[in-house]
Amino acid sequence: MHIVEIPSFFPPYGGEFCLEQSKALMALGHEVRILSNVQLSIKRSLKDFVAYPYGRWTETMDGVACYRSYQRGIPKVIRPNVRRWVSIVERMFADYVRKYGKPDILHAHCAKWAGYAAMKISQQYGIPYVVTEHLSLKIFEEEFGKAPTDAWQVPLLKQAYEKADKVVVVSEEWVDSVACYFGKDYSWEFISNIIDSDFFRYQQREPREGRPFRFCCLANNIPLKGYDVLLPAFDSMRHRDTELHIAGFGTDQADMKKQVAQLSASSRIVLHGRIEKNAIRELLYQCDALVLASKSEVQPLCVLEAMSTGIPVVATEVVPECERIDSACLIVPIDDKASLADAMDRIMDMNFQDGEELSEKVSSIASPATVAKQLETLFLKLQDEFSD
Repeated sequence: MHIVEIPSFFPPYGGEFCLEQSKALMALGHEVRILSNVQLSIKRSLKDFVAYPYGRWTETMDGVACYRSYQRGIPKVIRPNVRRWVSIVERMFADYVRKYGKPDILHAHCAKWAGYAAMKISQQYGIPYVVTEHLSLKIFEEEFGKAPTDAWQVPLLKQAYEKADKVVVVSEEWVDSVACYFGKDYSWEFISNIIDSDFFRYQQREPREGRPFRFCCLANNIPLKGYDVLLPAFDSMRHRDTELHIAGFGTDQADMKKQVAQLSASSRIVLHGRIEKNAIRELLYQCDALVLASKSEVQPLCVLEAMSTGIPVVATEVVPECERIDSACLIVPIDDKASLADAMDRIMDMNFQDGEELSEKVSSIASPATVAKQLETLFLKLQDEFSD
């Protein structure tokens, strides 16, 4: 099967989901390429805006062929930027077809705006398209305002969902959460995002005797991640033989250090800042549980990665049902410091011993092989239905 992946976001602005799924589908023997146009922001990085290449080129990333382009966005001119982004993707696809032929399936990541571009390409070339949606309600609210809204983007995205041959959601709860914007008049199916389950494999932890219980939190220092709840909750725990290790972009900055310094438990909190994949795994191997106080998520992969290494999780209600593995995931209300502290105390008392079994359960949900097989089955079915 010939598959073209179209991401809404790609390096330097994310895109890991698209690349991981492309690699997994290639491992099943499919012909997969990524077609990526990235709008650079002068406000986000002047250096990137000036230095990144112009034109279009092909490169290989982790074994996947990528046809790439950078677009210079005009600050505060959203609608023309979107029109131009979609137009560039359409022209890139025309070039792609001349070189490689028509694919069997278009797979867009996020309707905004890859899904909308895929809809237009599908109509022009007669190719089925699928949208995998990763964006949360909070992201739509921040850009469009709370529903109901007359934001011009909403009808276009609604159309992209409704005309899609399938909308793949990474949590079933997402459908209800955004129905206030887009309704439910589209065909959807749940398929998890991928985690590297071979990399985040199970490892037995060192014995607890003679050392503190170690929590870790893997989340960037932004308001939605709930550090304003996590830090005082940790400070108020009944158990004191504990450490909290925090890693993520901005977690070693002055504002975070100031918050930590005000706590009685400050000497037991370690701020790692932004760390790479190998260091994330090593931190997970050193810890006994992950804690996540997030206020908005679609499918937090750090929860799956932690459980894949064999440790349980304390998290808020943003964690979807698909990740809530019995006996290994304690769920508390959002913005509830007392409940979070109590759950962290309780998970210490559990003496969790089923790490290897937990890791196997995560693999059955989100391993590359599992997700790729589910996507393959869906794509083949849609291909057959489209050709009838």
